[in-house]
Amino acid sequence: MILAAGLTPAYQQMLVFDNFRPGEVNRAREVYKCASGKVLNVGLALHHLGGSPMTLAPIGGLEGESIDRELSALGVRHRWVWSPMATRVCTTILDRSNRTATELVENAAPLEAAQLDQFRAAYSEIAGQAHMAVLSGSLPAGTPKTFYRDLIGSGPARVILDASGQELLDALPLRPFCIKPNREELAKTLGKELNTEEDLRAAFQEVRRMGAEWAVVSQGHNALWASGPQNNYKFHPAQVATVNPIASGDCLAAGIAWALHDGMEMIEAIRFGMAAAADNAAMMLPARLDLGRVRALQSQITWEQA
Repeated sequence: MILAAGLTPAYQQMLVFDNFRPGEVNRAREVYKCASGKVLNVGLALHHLGGSPMTLAPIGGLEGESIDRELSALGVRHRWVWSPMATRVCTTILDRSNRTATELVENAAPLEAAQLDQFRAAYSEIAGQAHMAVLSGSLPAGTPKTFYRDLIGSGPARVILDASGQELLDALPLRPFCIKPNREELAKTLGKELNTEEDLRAAFQEVRRMGAEWAVVSQGHNALWASGPQNNYKFHPAQVATVNPIASGDCLAAGIAWALHDGMEMIEAIRFGMAAAADNAAMMLPARLDLGRVRALQSQITWEQA
């Protein structure tokens, strides 16, 4: 079993405009609403790829009830920590005239100590049955920066950590199997610019020296870089017509976890994860993947040592 866990789910609304004009009245031609946020995107992606993953997250309010109904209807296995605070709402503005996606992100409400304790207890219980875990998302204000570190210490041997900043730095001594920041997040985490390939290689060496076995760094629709025990690698993505890029990074993490659990070696797992990200970008609703499409896209992804 793979466990998807995180503290910052969201209820997502996506507004599609033919030509979005800031500062003016804009009427959307299409509106979509669904469960999202990193942890839910990972759980949804894993569910659609197959198997019996488990999703663990705090939810609350009417938005949380909507998330519960949606995931229950889809058959997604889940464990909720109910909060008195409503789950945040995030908005994506998709402008078809210039092919842009603008994110309006509400910060997650702080969690009380009792809810954090409930989450830790649930994670420890579920992780005892899991072969892998994907920990993803920022931490709400007031959450100890060592939160992910503590979870890794109580969970399965292989953890994919999609985090940045101090929470990532604090977790590295626990030797997570794979970390997955994007290039901007990695630069901010290390406090240095990563403008060149040499900068990126040096950053890989630094985070791997601090504890990461693998580091996977995405760059949107551009080439993805990874570093492991033997070498650095550069992967070239499949080409798809982008409909909505939101959650593609989450599908990358989910795809890597699913592929590793399925028995693939890391290089092939990264290719599979990139294919999952591409499949996601070609759809409107986040993380609603199709295994057949992902396998077909995987064959298009090339790589070389770098």
